[in-house]
Amino acid sequence: MASVTYDHVVKRFGDVIAVNDLTIEIADKEFLVFVGPSGCGKTTSLRLLAGLEELTEGNIYIGDRLVNDVAPKDRNIAMVFQSYALYPHMSVYDNMAFGLKLRKTPKAEIDRRVREAAAMLGIQELLDRKPKQLSGGQRQRVALGRAIVREPTVFLMDEPLSNLDAKLRVQTRAELSKLHQRLETTFIYVTHDQVEAMTMGTRIAVMRDGILQQADTPQTLYNAPANVFVAGFIGSPAMNFFDVTVTGTPEEMYLDGGTFKVKVPPKKAQPLVEYLGKEVIFGIRPEDIHDPEYAPPGITAAPVKARVDVTELMGSEVYLYLITGTKSFIARVDPRTSARVGQTVEVLFNMDYMHAFDRDTEMAIR
Repeated sequence: MASVTYDHVVKRFGDVIAVNDLTIEIADKEFLVFVGPSGCGKTTSLRLLAGLEELTEGNIYIGDRLVNDVAPKDRNIAMVFQSYALYPHMSVYDNMAFGLKLRKTPKAEIDRRVREAAAMLGIQELLDRKPKQLSGGQRQRVALGRAIVREPTVFLMDEPLSNLDAKLRVQTRAELSKLHQRLETTFIYVTHDQVEAMTMGTRIAVMRDGILQQADTPQTLYNAPANVFVAGFIGSPAMNFFDVTVTGTPEEMYLDGGTFKVKVPPKKAQPLVEYLGKEVIFGIRPEDIHDPEYAPPGITAAPVKARVDVTELMGSEVYLYLITGTKSFIARVDPRTSARVGQTVEVLFNMDYMHAFDRDTEMAIR
């Protein structure tokens, strides 16, 4: 087993900087997820570790071993791609065994590893089938099995669930988490889906334009995002943002958004004292905006009037798309809400969970 270290890693494609000064340590047996929008450098970071791309600057270590100039096949890693990349003319058994045969692994050892991996993934009955006889989920498991039999020190996964339907994605997500616990190996996973990242990763690295924005546990990213980008990317639906002016006094402080004015709780006021009279970005998550009739007890509630533009019933909750002035925002409220399209309603912002960001740097104010 092994840790992985990216040490000031840079990758340029001509004038484009795909990965910009990436420095992160991934602990042994950790499940780290690189997440971010398309083109943010997450897949390139994975390919650099796999040896499929050449570094421009910096160093990559697997354990204590510098692997900059080590051939991909000698890095003892296994990669699962978005496309399953199975050989169509080979059976499932032969697809899983192929890499071991190339390494001249003894036949008995190949058989043991393939059958163990098949049992782990629940594909024992499929070993004689060809890939075209399998569903998407089954092919994905075969691709995972092919990686498992190599018994690598690090698993690399590049959006392996994106070709699966929604229900199968949820199921396979849980299977991957269980697999990580069972194998006790380092997993590095790339996705643009923040729900996948939140549910699977022991730690998440959020990237944007080749730059690492924040790397932390899912709960820390959710509760204490480092900047506006992370705050807006983590969480579904995304956090609401308002341009507001900090008014009042250090003892009685308000955020004035023009069409609404909310009081800042005393415990949240101290970092904002130096911003009195200035504009900041105020953030609040949809789940922290409540229908007054069903608001949880004991919250620091600030009432805001808004017009209901759209409602979406999700079963266990309702999404209200609301407008105040020219600004639209989303609330996740109790499904028993009586709010209807076209009505002007009052909602409660739970200010205990408010966020504030510097207008110029977009960094969190703490």
